[in-house]
Formats: sequence, C-alpha cells, structure tokens
Amino acid sequence: MGKTSDLTAVQKTIIDTLHKEGKTQKVIAKEAGCSQSSVSKHINRQAKGRKKCGRKKCTSSRDNRTLQRIVTTNPFKNVGEIHKEWTAAGVSASRTTTRRLMKDMGFRCRIPCVKPLLNKKQRKKRLAWAKDKKDWTDAEWSKVMFSDESKFCISFGNQGPRVWRKSGEAQNPRCMRSSVKFPPSVMVWGAMSSAGVGPLCFLRSRVNAAIYQEVLEHFMLPAADQLYGDADFTFQQDLAPAHSAKTTSTWFKDHGIPVLDWPANSPDLNPIENLWGIVKRRMQYARPNNAEELKTTIRATWALITPEQCHRLIESMPRRITAVIEAKGAPTKY
Repeated sequence: MGKTSDLTAVQKTIIDTLHKEGKTQKVIAKEAGCSQSSVSKHINRQAKGRKKCGRKKCTSSRDNRTLQRIVTTNPFKNVGEIHKEWTAAGVSASRTTTRRLMKDMGFRCRIPCVKPLLNKKQRKKRLAWAKDKKDWTDAEWSKVMFSDESKFCISFGNQGPRVWRKSGEAQNPRCMRSSVKFPPSVMVWGAMSSAGVGPLCFLRSRVNAAIYQEVLEHFMLPAADQLYGDADFTFQQDLAPAHSAKTTSTWFKDHGIPVLDWPANSPDLNPIENLWGIVKRRMQYARPNNAEELKTTIRATWALITPEQCHRLIESMPRRITAVIEAKGAPTKY
C-alpha cells in the first residue's frame, strides 16, 4: 500500500478506468492493489489539476494576447519599441519578460526576405511564362546561359531592419521587405551554365546599351566558347533598359544568338542569383580595404565555384517554375 506518488502507470490506469465506470473508491482500491486514500488523492488530483511550482506569472492571458497582437501588427519593431507599446497598454513587465514571452510564442528575430514588387500584369506574365516552360527538361535548361549583374559592397554587415516572425512565416508578405530594382552603378557582370561559370566583368560606369554590348563582345562570347564550345546555346538576360534596347537586340541578331524570353522582376527564376548569394556568403568575413582588394576577393571566390554547384542550380529550374505556377505568378522562396 504505497503513497500516491508510488502508484504505477498500470495502477493509475486502473483507477481512472474504474472511476469512470462509477465504482466506489473501496472497490477501486481493492482492484488496483493500493490504499483507499491513494485512490482518493489520485482522483482529486486529476480533477483539480496539479498546482505548478514557481513564481506566479506577472502577466495574464489577456496581456499575452495584447503582446502577440502588437508583434503581429508591427513585426519590424525592435524589442524596446514593442516593450514600450505593450507597457503603454497598462501591462507591468520588464523588457526581459517581453523578450521571453515573444520567444515562448514562437517569434524569432530574423533578417527579412526581400522580394521584388510585382503588379497584377507582371504576375500574369510570370504565370504564363512558367506554364509555357513547365515541360522543359534538364537537357533543355542546360543549353541556357544565365547572366546577371550584382552589386558588391566592401561591408556586408548592414542588412537592414530585422523582423519578428514564427517558424514557417519567412514567405509571409507581412514579414517581408519589398525591393525595387536599384539604378545601374559599378557592378559585376557574370554568366553561368550547367557546365560552370564564365569570366567576370567589373562595370566602371553607368551601364547603357553601348557599354552592355561591349560586355557581351568581350566577356559573354568568351564565356560561351568556354562553356559550350561549338554547341548551340540560348542566352538569358533580364529586362534592364540596356538589355532590351533595340541596338542590343540587333547585336544578338547579327551574332546569331537566340535570347530567352524573360518575365520582368523575376530574380527568383534566375539561378545565378543563388550563385551570387553563395559568393557573398563566402565573402562575409572578408575585410577588403578598397575597391581593388574587393575585386581581387570577388575573383578568387568566383573561381572556387564548381561545375557541380552550377549543375545543381540549373536542375532547380523545374522546381522554380512549379513554385511560380503554384503561387499564381507571385514571388517565390527562390
């Protein structure tokens, strides 16, 4: 005849079952092989619930709901701002309590995803483009040379304000920052295919059609020879003004190079964007002191990109297209 704390799991199950059947405590104690007082205490404890130990909470459920509403409404505020607004609502709690409760609610401070702004017309065109390319095979995508410009800064630390969000909310529009295509400046132009990467071009001035055609002549054509040899390929570029200029279109026709039609504001469809991300992550601890040192670091990091990495990124094209179709043309996680 042990104490209540000594009851086995089997005994507790027997007590609960017989109690539900309406048996008396005396009968239950006999069947379970324990004292009647143990049965009584177990039944009462189950009915009332065991009291929790520790300090009493300083906030009520209503206070916690207010905090969750503040964070959900203003996810880009920092802890200090959230705490100030919460206490202004009449809640007496410390900043540490505010942070702890936010963590208990599942909120984590993360760098927000950046997605381009897309209007209804652009989403419609993206969806149509994805449906047109949904049956393309890996072999067909391997014949495409993807290109893009990317801006590199000496410091990679300033990534903007953070956002409070829960797990699985990375793509929630409420937790994302909208980006607008930045104006041309000194950038790096690069190209890739499933066979690897081509040479980089460092742009020293504002990119207009004439400068872009020089880039194509002196860097894209050598990249094509390096990656494709004498085989046919299709060139991909976004719809930047210099890319879509009439003289640029004429340049491609004169050189017999087909250009892949491309939807506007669609970096999530371009695998070279992920390649730029890989390069920048590898460079995050680099501390170049000037532009020349930065260029040297970029070249060295770009040279470490393997054909296997490029091939895996090209293989992701069917998944990217499926994601666009499922999102009905909206920006995707890629």
